[in-house]
Amino acid sequence: MNGLNQSAVRRVNTSVILRALAVSAEPTTLTALAEQAGLSRRTIELILDSLVEAGWVIELDRVPTSGGAGRPARRYELRAEHALLAAVRITTSDASAAVADVRGRVLGRAHRPLRAYQDPQVTLDDVAALVRAALDDAGGSEDRLRAGAVAAGGAIDDDGIVRRLVHTTRWEGVRLPDELAHRIPVPWFADNDSNLGALAERWRGVAGDHDNVVWAVLGNRTGLGILIRGAVHRGLDGAAGEIVEAVSMPTGSVENHPVAGLTSPEPAQRGVALGRFDAARSGEATALAEVDEFVRNIASILTTLSWTIAPSLIVLGGGLEDAADVLLPRVREALRRARTPAVELRATGLGRDAPLIGAVKLALDRMDTELFGPLIPRA
Repeated sequence: MNGLNQSAVRRVNTSVILRALAVSAEPTTLTALAEQAGLSRRTIELILDSLVEAGWVIELDRVPTSGGAGRPARRYELRAEHALLAAVRITTSDASAAVADVRGRVLGRAHRPLRAYQDPQVTLDDVAALVRAALDDAGGSEDRLRAGAVAAGGAIDDDGIVRRLVHTTRWEGVRLPDELAHRIPVPWFADNDSNLGALAERWRGVAGDHDNVVWAVLGNRTGLGILIRGAVHRGLDGAAGEIVEAVSMPTGSVENHPVAGLTSPEPAQRGVALGRFDAARSGEATALAEVDEFVRNIASILTTLSWTIAPSLIVLGGGLEDAADVLLPRVREALRRARTPAVELRATGLGRDAPLIGAVKLALDRMDTELFGPLIPRA
């Protein structure tokens, strides 16, 4: 590693070992770590000893081999709870926070209505308070928090800056990572909530067997998260998927219809929508007509996606999953009649949590040596 001093090299090597332990579901031997990291056993041994001393890693009791011959291997396991990650989702009416360990296991949660969504500073104050409440719920403390990520609406660029947000300009130009770092001083990242829904679905949901995926929220709220070859496609200034702004697409024609309230952040509107779908299930003609119009709207948008992005899987999320038994067969039939490419259609496996889980994944994906703090004494 030309250009790095000995301390920096050791720091990078430490991060490599921590990553290897973080993704391993089982205790890992020193030999296996050496093979994965491409480092000498002695280098890894020194790093592991320091990590054990610092409390990040546990050395487990040695287990004799089945034949009883040879010295038992040294085995190590990450203390995943030693470092915590925060994830936040902001809607127009409320916010949710989760605290996870570095394996992505959610340990604590918090949720509350927002006081004033139109005021970014007040909302971000609420978010910081929520993170602290989730830390309390997890039994953690702020000094163990290493990073956080935010899922929010609108076009958010690679630096976490809100570039455009439908219905309001108050959030435009807000640097979400910087604003939250002022309130809770750890590295923060941010992305559009639909992008993070797609990321979560491929990580922990129904899209694990697909690389080219669209995660779609359609109705009262509209947005797409797009994965191409497994990576989020943000486009210019994070605008990819913000089809609510595309006047040539019929995204807004049903947004105020009762059945479209499935994707509303307002519980009352969601309740009305669920009631209309119950009525449709019972055969009420008016409710069935409302559902049919909603299906035509969804199918029109998905047909365009099928011939432009051409994903292998489209996932319906953001609340649409609550009526999957009614929507999926009808939308599939509409796409078949439209002779679209053979795109598979599924409902989210993560429910309304998907963007929040995606925020955890974003923080994990952005982990670097700084995320773990100064674990190894500098030379």
